[in-house]
Amino acid sequence: MLADVARGLARSQKELSPKYFYDRRGSELFEEITRLEEYYQTRTERALLERMMPRRVDLHRPRALVELGAGSARKSRIILDAMVEAGCGRLFVPVDVSGDFLQRTAATLREEYPSLSVAPRTADMTEPLDKPDGLPRPTWFALLGSTIGNFPEADAAELLGGVARAMNPEDRFLMGADLKPGPGKSVDRLERAYDDARGVTAAFNLNVLSVLNRELGADFDPDRFRHRSFYNEEDDRIEMHLVSVAEQEVTIPGLGVTRLEAGESIRTEISCKYDRETVARLFDAAGLEIESWDEDEEGMFALVLGRHRH
Repeated sequence: MLADVARGLARSQKELSPKYFYDRRGSELFEEITRLEEYYQTRTERALLERMMPRRVDLHRPRALVELGAGSARKSRIILDAMVEAGCGRLFVPVDVSGDFLQRTAATLREEYPSLSVAPRTADMTEPLDKPDGLPRPTWFALLGSTIGNFPEADAAELLGGVARAMNPEDRFLMGADLKPGPGKSVDRLERAYDDARGVTAAFNLNVLSVLNRELGADFDPDRFRHRSFYNEEDDRIEMHLVSVAEQEVTIPGLGVTRLEAGESIRTEISCKYDRETVARLFDAAGLEIESWDEDEEGMFALVLGRHRH
């Protein structure tokens, strides 16, 4: 973690990995974000899952679901419900970086789905996938919520390539993709999803400083930073930053002093936006191909089912 933070803060545009948002507090804040009026992504994806999953599951009959970045697994339940209803579901493997949050989720799921085995994996999704031995096939691998958007294209292709290598030909990969602005989706609507009126996203963003203070003994003062987010049209992505409100110095043991000018920012997250062409390019680089593409009527969000490229 120290080496990762050191690399990020040494760049001309200082940055921190968004994975450090997700301690228990960060995971809870993100769950709150997903319920906000401004955050269309979750409810739009849920509606797509509810519409598409019974048919897709009945067609492919997956026996196991491995979900990267599972969190509370609220949306996964729609897939699991369809698997149980179809009589094919045997195993759910939720993978998440926040271990205590994940264990609570797994305990709840075992009560809700007594016919399913639940085998949680606490892991960083960017590391090689540690899947259970003897996965029942076919298996679906899932990355929902447009989490893929947090990675630049090359890193995203590497992540999906790791998933592809874990897949058998009969397996499938299910991904949520937040779409680029278009006729039914203004830039303003997109930006409001990352800067809500209640300030929950700002609290989520600032929480990364508390994580670094606790884990690394840093002395960030969250009151000396403010949340900023905007759509970068050139790179088709939302960027979230923490902006220093004054000239300041931050000390991290083992790293020394980091100086920030007034107005200088630390980028904490990117969230890339897609269309079918960019997803197809990403899948191709990972050794996958699009099997089905479903999006809502306004063109806000898409669910993509992929398979090994023939």
